[in-house]
Amino acid sequence: MATSINRPPTISITSLLLSILLLAARGSCESVPGFYIFGDSLVDVGNNNHLIVTLARANMRHNGVDFPTGKATGRFSNGKNAADFLAEKVGLPSPPPYMSLVPKSKQSRDLNAPVTGVNFASGGAGILNGTDELFRESYPLTRQVGYFSLVHDQLVQQLGSDKAQAHLSKSLFLVVIGSNDLFDYFNKMSKVSKQYTPEQYVDLMLSTLKGLSKRLYELGARKFTVNGVGLIGCCPIFRKKSTSSDCDAEANLLAMKYNDGLKTLLEELKNESSDIRYSYFDTYNAVDNIIQHPETYGITEIREACCGRGTLKAEALCTPLSTYCSNRKNYLFWDLFHPTEYTSSIIADLIYNGSQQVTTPMNLEQLINL
Repeated sequence: MATSINRPPTISITSLLLSILLLAARGSCESVPGFYIFGDSLVDVGNNNHLIVTLARANMRHNGVDFPTGKATGRFSNGKNAADFLAEKVGLPSPPPYMSLVPKSKQSRDLNAPVTGVNFASGGAGILNGTDELFRESYPLTRQVGYFSLVHDQLVQQLGSDKAQAHLSKSLFLVVIGSNDLFDYFNKMSKVSKQYTPEQYVDLMLSTLKGLSKRLYELGARKFTVNGVGLIGCCPIFRKKSTSSDCDAEANLLAMKYNDGLKTLLEELKNESSDIRYSYFDTYNAVDNIIQHPETYGITEIREACCGRGTLKAEALCTPLSTYCSNRKNYLFWDLFHPTEYTSSIIADLIYNGSQQVTTPMNLEQLINL
């Protein structure tokens, strides 16, 4: 699982500069000039559409049935995901997938859209490179950080170091990753559980994430909002293994171990670099509260997926061959792994202005106002 950063195609300096200048004219964006998103399928907005052999693909119906266009976009959801809702809250358009900005022609250097931030997230991605083997292909976090380095380089080249840093220091960096690494540990086809104890594996995840976080800091990131891993053992794919549809306690325990280490890691980064500011979102306890008190949110189904096939509709991802529910706001899960649009909206609200029960040492709104 050695990490490496591949160099992707370059993107347009002119288009990037134009988008930054446009930001200056938008009062609603003054406090957050850019939104940069790193992670997995929970916040992927279409990067995986550009992969050829991946199994982690959501560009087919019934995905997107509740998206404004009514069509699949590559989001693993019936509609918007947390990245979309958070962008709305900070007054920015949802950042486009990085791969949609890369010119298809080798002769062209122009982006296809203005940039007020970029989404690098990829379904199936992990902190460790090996998790992409679960789905044959993804853009792991190392590659995502590598892609961001090119955006950084072009900002510096066009704006100069000081102005580029000023832009990035006020921008938000959302990191939502780690679930696929943990899924990999419980995958019978994977070798990692034979190579590492749970503690060793979590330590490897955290040390790799710390190195990549430091790289983002070197590239100008100062404001981080980082999500912990949720109750992965309560996803339909794990529940279907139990005759009573119970959560998988072992998987949830590993998630808690990782989250404990992640909170310590963030404190360490803050101590090592005093100008870092962060908000940690306790996804685990936030989702646990929904599971324990679904009626508070109007949710009636916490076990079965809305879209899928077989037991708990958890035998396969949502595809055109699947059936899907009509009352999607009553479901916690859209498919065997992912939340519904409604659940994502709840999560985004908590990330943005949740109490210290789920956001520490501050929520996203407070982070923006620093």
